[in-house]
Amino acid sequence: MSAEEPLSRMPQMRLDELLEELQARINAARGTRDRVHSLLEAVVSVGRELDLPQVLRRIVEAAALLVDAQYGALGVIGPDGRTLSQFLTVGLTEEEIARIGPLPAGHGILGELIRDPEPLRLTDLGAHEASYGFPAHHPPMRTFLGVPIRVRDEVFGNLYLTDKHGGVDFDAEDESVISTLSVAAGVAIDNARLYEASQRHQRWLQVNAEITNSLLSGNPRLDVLELIARRAQEITGAELADVSVPVPGTGDLVVELAVGADGETRRGLVIPVVGTLSGAAYQAGAPVTTVGLAQDDRYTAGPRRFDGLGPAVAVPLGTEAKDPRGVLLLARSVGEPVFTDGELQALRAFARQAALALELAERRTDAEQLALLEDRDRIARDLHDLAIQRLFATGMTLQSAARLVEHEGAAERVSRAVGDLDETIKIIRSTIFGLRAREEDMGPSLRARVARAVGEAGTVLGFPARLSMEGLLDTDVPPQVADHVMAALGEALSNAARHAHATRVEVSLRATADEVVLTVTDDGRGIPADGRRSGLNNLDERARSVHGAFAVEAPGEGGTRLVWSAPLAQRERS
Repeated sequence: MSAEEPLSRMPQMRLDELLEELQARINAARGTRDRVHSLLEAVVSVGRELDLPQVLRRIVEAAALLVDAQYGALGVIGPDGRTLSQFLTVGLTEEEIARIGPLPAGHGILGELIRDPEPLRLTDLGAHEASYGFPAHHPPMRTFLGVPIRVRDEVFGNLYLTDKHGGVDFDAEDESVISTLSVAAGVAIDNARLYEASQRHQRWLQVNAEITNSLLSGNPRLDVLELIARRAQEITGAELADVSVPVPGTGDLVVELAVGADGETRRGLVIPVVGTLSGAAYQAGAPVTTVGLAQDDRYTAGPRRFDGLGPAVAVPLGTEAKDPRGVLLLARSVGEPVFTDGELQALRAFARQAALALELAERRTDAEQLALLEDRDRIARDLHDLAIQRLFATGMTLQSAARLVEHEGAAERVSRAVGDLDETIKIIRSTIFGLRAREEDMGPSLRARVARAVGEAGTVLGFPARLSMEGLLDTDVPPQVADHVMAALGEALSNAARHAHATRVEVSLRATADEVVLTVTDDGRGIPADGRRSGLNNLDERARSVHGAFAVEAPGEGGTRLVWSAPLAQRERS
């Protein structure tokens, strides 16, 4: 080989190096082009959606794809500005999420971006001073990239990305790409929220029109209440909806209507005003919210019926801050979004409409009751002015004619007929007195007395009893029958507390046109054949004393059902 040969190879080697460098730059340019193209595709994909949950899902999926991250998450900052109210993940299966347990609340590294909303890159999560470590069954994670998402002037939430594939660290370019995506995400979230608000406003307007039409159609009060609760539940995506109303003469509320999860179980429950979410809204005369109804230590009074429920709001039903007519309670499942200010504003307007429905229903009931009383007064006047006067005149005529009857048997019959007419006049006068009786002179209403008795029984029972009441209890049940009803209720509750060893007691009081029926059901051990029956005998005697009936039944599911009834026509026969 000649000496000139190495020298001739040097230009060739230099040319190869230049070609390799050029190829590397072309590849880098192609990679940058592809990444920009991917970013544009991600921005378009995110901006295409108008459904907010889908927008959030698209954002976190696009972010993980753009930086080739194994795991991604989007945390939505709650109303308090310190914790996360939502946490969407990518890269974890449903089984893995279930094994990990409760979703993060925004402490540790996740809370760093809440406290200081600036991009954060880490090569080792565990080495950071704010790291809390991972819960059991959590997959190991090392590298980290976090970027805040701003919507206008507020920080909506944060993007969290961990463990880039290949074991490499996130670099400045990754941070730049995700920061750019977060700007587009903020615009998409804002658009989705505006669209959601406009759609929700439209639905509220439709519901208000539906309720107004229902009111003008003369539908019963409970039907209108159910319409209010169901539509509010549907629009807000709530798991349950309760309508509680105050019990006159007590400091309690009673769940008059419940829809959603375990609605039948909650209906009729007596709940205290103090220590409950509905009670707090009732006292404040303004909406009250919580991020977790089942875990909120402020609202632990009353029966426990909110397991598995998270964000909730209680809205008073009234046009004024004082003396609401009731409370609408809406609760979502755990992990669902908290109620926003926009939703609360719409619920306030809806609650005013609901209060109008209640007031109109009450006015209709008052009008019907007034018409009934006026009709009774008219009947009483007719009986007094026509029937009694004619009977009295007939009696006087017969008495005069009796002196002219010479046959002893005929005279006796005429005299007996006069006595029967006198007795008939007495009965009609008694009936007139009953028709003109007023409830104002009869003490506390039967509804209030029953609600108070059931509420007080919770102390002895060890748990609250369910209560449901139906019919014109305060107008159609005579005072003497109402006293018997209260005595029968006390005896039945006492029996359930002392002998039944029950864990559930249901009380139903219903007034129809013909009778009042009290039913007390428990899930206890039943009534032994050889047990004491003095209390049951008392119930039977009370029923017979007012021409009523008493029965002891054994439901198929176990326990005891006591049914006590009395006719409402008893006062006319007395």
